[in-house]
Amino acid sequence: MPILAKGTDYFGADGFPVTALHVHTEPGGRPSHAHDVTEIDHYHDFCELVLVTAGRGRHVLEGESFPVSAGNVFVVQGSQVHCFRDRVDLELVNVMYDPGRLSLPSGLLRRLPGYSALFMLEPTFRSAHKFSSRLELDREDLGAAEALAERMEREAAARRPGHEAVLLSLLVELMVFLSRRYGDSEARESRALLRVGRLISTLEQRYDEEWTLESMAALAHLTRANLLRVFRQATGRSPVEFLIGLRVENAKRQLRHSDLGMTDIALRCGFGDSNYFARKFRETTGSTPTEYRRRART
Repeated sequence: MPILAKGTDYFGADGFPVTALHVHTEPGGRPSHAHDVTEIDHYHDFCELVLVTAGRGRHVLEGESFPVSAGNVFVVQGSQVHCFRDRVDLELVNVMYDPGRLSLPSGLLRRLPGYSALFMLEPTFRSAHKFSSRLELDREDLGAAEALAERMEREAAARRPGHEAVLLSLLVELMVFLSRRYGDSEARESRALLRVGRLISTLEQRYDEEWTLESMAALAHLTRANLLRVFRQATGRSPVEFLIGLRVENAKRQLRHSDLGMTDIALRCGFGDSNYFARKFRETTGSTPTEYRRRART
C-alpha cells in the first residue's frame, strides 16, 4: 500500500512550501533524512522536481519501471505513485514545491514551450513515451541546475529573514533554466511535446487573436482529433476552453486596472462582442464583469 509523503514533513507545519533535499544511496538502505521514502511506494500532496546527479537505478512510476542515470531530470506530480529501486550509487536532489500555495508566474512560465512540455506534458505522456521524453542534461548544465538546488537547500535549512522570497525566486530561476534546456532537446518524443508546448506558449501571448481548432492543430502539427486528445490529457481542458480561460484572466486584469467599457475589454481580449464576453465571463467566474469590477474596487 503506497504511503502519503506529506508536505508538512518537508516544509514544516507553517513553513514556506518550497524546499530541496539531497538523497544519497546509503549502505544497508539507510535513509538520507528523517522522511526519506525513496525506496518505498509513495505519493505526495505536492510536486517534486527530481535531478539525478550521480549513479543509476530504476524509477518505478505508476507500476512501470524506467532506468535513470546522472543528468536525468523529471517532474513527479502529486498523485503519481513512485519509488526508486536497484540503486547503484544513485544520488538525487528533490526540489519539492506546492504550486497550490505559491504565487508562481504561471502565465509567464507557460510562454516558454519547454515549460509546458517539461512540467505539464511530459509527466502525462511519460508512460506512452517509455520515459524517452525526459530531460537529459550534460555535465555542465547538470552542475548549474544542482548549484541552484543546493542554494535552495541552504536557504530552506537556515530560514533567515527573507528566505521565502529567495526560495521562490530560485525555484522560478530553476524552472526557467530547465525549460530552456528542454526547448533545445533533439529527442523525437520531446519535440512532439514541444509542439504542443509551443501552441500553449503562443496562446498565452496571442490570446486576443482569432483562433480555430484547425489553426491550433496546424500550429501543433497535429490532426484536430489528436490535438483535442493530447491537450485534454495534459491540461484537463480542451484548447478552446484553455483559450477562453486566458481571455477571461486578461479581462479580469483590465476590469481591475482600467476604466475601459465592456465592449472595449471584450475586443481587446479576443471576444467577438460584449454579450459573448459577459456570458463566458459568468460561466468561468460565477459573476458578471460589472459585478467583478465592483467587488475588485471596493
